[in-house]
Amino acid sequence: MHHPYDVLTPDSLAMLQVISETGSFAAAARQLGLVPSALTYRVRQIEDALDVLLFDRTARQARPTEAGAELLREGARLLREIDAVANRVRRVATGWEPQLTIAVDGVVSPHTILELVEAFYAMAPPTHLKLRDGILTGTLEALTSGNADLAIGVSVEGSNVAGLQQGLLGELLFIYVVAPHHPLASVPEPLTDATLLQHRAVAVADSAQRGGATMGLLGGQDVLTVDTMQAKVQAQLRGLGGGFLPEPMVRPYLEAGHLVARRVARPERNMRMHYAWGGPGFTAAGRALQWWLNQLQSSATRRALLENHHHF
Repeated sequence: MHHPYDVLTPDSLAMLQVISETGSFAAAARQLGLVPSALTYRVRQIEDALDVLLFDRTARQARPTEAGAELLREGARLLREIDAVANRVRRVATGWEPQLTIAVDGVVSPHTILELVEAFYAMAPPTHLKLRDGILTGTLEALTSGNADLAIGVSVEGSNVAGLQQGLLGELLFIYVVAPHHPLASVPEPLTDATLLQHRAVAVADSAQRGGATMGLLGGQDVLTVDTMQAKVQAQLRGLGGGFLPEPMVRPYLEAGHLVARRVARPERNMRMHYAWGGPGFTAAGRALQWWLNQLQSSATRRALLENHHHF
């Protein structure tokens, strides 16, 4: 007996589709350029391998059985997928990457990232996109470890990595904010480190697999650690602690009175944010990566990636 792998070929699936569409073995044989006995033999081979009857032969027409109808549905789907794979392979051969992974830092506007994704898909590229979250040094580590092809929102220096290339996104101001009902909302400014030390800080964990960095924390301070910038914002809105957050990210909450900005005694934190690509073993950008790099050449796009947090 034949194994299903041997008989469920694209040719045989297409043949079954023709039988179903023409309604008879004889008509299908004429369309396929086969003698009827050869066509019947091939159908019986498939039926023997699957141990099912695919067509009801008692009627004048070749009507699919329930099992046959299911195979026809699945066969049509498989044939479409084969066509899609063939088209994708042909387009990949023209310079498109099979997959592009982008590490996006938590300070970057998800709204703007998704707008770029939408514009990318509008070209109907063969490249699969994968977005992965990053925080602090973990955003760059995703790139240098080979787990990403592009990192957007890099806040650490990567000049010591061979082959790494960087572009400037812009500067991002971090401000200290608390909920209006938090004790620090009514303490005289500027808030000293000694004052901050008496209250819990909310921190977002570095996504780096090895090491990692902390920002704005004091030794011995009580800390609530969360995994995302969105969770940090929500924790501070609830008054669970205070901490530094990007000004554009909290601007709508400040305007609505849900958060209060507090001046601190330590120097203002203005961070230069970058995007990065390349690294060890990098040769040249494929068409998908080149498209994203071209978008990042736009000053309006770079500004939106850091500023556009107020769209919901």
